Amino acid sequence: MPGPALDPARQALLDETRRLVSEVASRLEGLGVAELTRKALADSREQLALPFLLVVVGEFNAGKSAFINALLGSRVLEEGVTPTTSRVGILHHGSEVTRRTRPDGIEETTAPADALRALGIVDTPGTNAVLREHEALTRDFLPRADLVLFVTSADRPYTESERAFLEAIREWGKKVVLVLNKADLLETPEDLAKVVAFVQDEAAKTLGAPPEVFALSAREALRAREQGDAAGLRRSGLPAFEAKVTATLDEKERFCLKLQNPVGVARRAHREATSLVGQRLEVLEGDLAALEAIEKRVADQSVEMTRDFRFRLSDVEKALLDFERRGNAFFDERLRLGRFRELFDRERLRRDFEAEAVAGLPYEVERRVDGIVDWMVEAELRQWQDVMALLAERPAARPGSEGRVDDRFAYDRSRLLESVREAAREAVLHYDAPSEARRLAEKVRESVAQAALLQVSALGLGTIVAALASTTAADVTGILAAGVLSLVGLFLLPARREKARRELAAKVTAVREKLMASLTASFESERDRAAARVREAVSPCAAFVCRERERLDRARADLERLRTSLGDLTTRIDAFRS
Repeated sequence: MPGPALDPARQALLDETRRLVSEVASRLEGLGVAELTRKALADSREQLALPFLLVVVGEFNAGKSAFINALLGSRVLEEGVTPTTSRVGILHHGSEVTRRTRPDGIEETTAPADALRALGIVDTPGTNAVLREHEALTRDFLPRADLVLFVTSADRPYTESERAFLEAIREWGKKVVLVLNKADLLETPEDLAKVVAFVQDEAAKTLGAPPEVFALSAREALRAREQGDAAGLRRSGLPAFEAKVTATLDEKERFCLKLQNPVGVARRAHREATSLVGQRLEVLEGDLAALEAIEKRVADQSVEMTRDFRFRLSDVEKALLDFERRGNAFFDERLRLGRFRELFDRERLRRDFEAEAVAGLPYEVERRVDGIVDWMVEAELRQWQDVMALLAERPAARPGSEGRVDDRFAYDRSRLLESVREAAREAVLHYDAPSEARRLAEKVRESVAQAALLQVSALGLGTIVAALASTTAADVTGILAAGVLSLVGLFLLPARREKARRELAAKVTAVREKLMASLTASFESERDRAAARVREAVSPCAAFVCRERERLDRARADLERLRTSLGDLTTRIDAFRS
């Protein structure tokens, strides 16, 4: 802060203000705070080293330039009924009137006016003008103000656009003084009092407290000063304003307002950051809920598929049980006394067994296994469709302040969400069910064939019958040679039938166990593979959500600490003022 060395108390306040504002600025990094806000914070911190800055704002044609000229006592600034101020202008004290345009586009003017010895005055383009870029210039410069002097006109006092602009001023935490210019247009003191009361009441609603309102006529004040008309100057109302402001803006008050400038901007930046952190955490909570829903859907589908698989597996078992039933019926029919001569033709017995008992068993088993394969393919496709539906409910990146999309957070989140959506879309739109079914069927058939299907073939089961027939024929031959034919019907054939039943049951049981184990292993492998594909697709997004939640939780805690520190600093500045 320019001027003589500060006493220890003031230096401590100044140092703490600089330190805290810098900490707030550092904490804003990575939180998506608007560039305008971060620049305003940096500018306000730099402003601590510059003279006190009084910024004059108001609507086009409210008489801002005329008011500043009246304060300076000469026509330093151009006046007119059209927007004469097209850029921000700063007036400083100098031995003569000079003008130059700085590299940042600000017009710097010096003038030998006593009012400029203790402060700089900023003339801004009018708001609510046709040239909207003029209002943008004023809004951008506003955060640098140590004190805002808001000029409104008596012929159209406190318009809606003025209310909106004053709201923006309040957002930056600025102290505001209101000037009701062109008071000479009102015919009676009573009319003037009514307008002043109206402006004060309406401004109080916007600012939260009634501001000081000074009624004056800048045009009359400047004319009186140029003519040396002391009475006219008093009637203009300007001396009363100058006396009040001079008394209020003593050196201590200017020091406090100077500190309050960056603190107010830091509070504004803090509110924006806190809001963004809250919004982002809310978005992440929704993302987390969606990810948990996806995980639950994957887990539930695994449970559902496991349960349904058991029923489908029983359908395959039924084909084997039907085969066992046909085999037993074949033995009952062929292994009896009335047909014992046929037992000597073992090859025919084998062919008949294949035709009557084995029949289409391999085909039937394969058909039912294919049904399981198709069901698994449909289940995986349905799982991806469910993922798409859950992700479709998640919003895209939320716009930040001033219509700007939040930077890294929104970009990373959108990219990761889109990668999961794209994986789901690819899985659904380009899911080649026939090809996938062929792949899975081939895998299942290979596994099943190695474990079981060869054993339920005609060759495998025919071998059982051939062995039984050979043994039975030999036994029958021996019995016939002994001349005891009745023993064949009474003892030998029933025993052979029972042996055949037992061996067939054992063979079918072994086949069934191997087949069920093979199908179960293939199913579990594919079920887990489908679930792993979904989890792999969402894992980067899940990691981002967890990582960002931790980061934003830390940021929220830091912001809460800074909120307390800013409040404590404000209290210290207010205490120094009193």
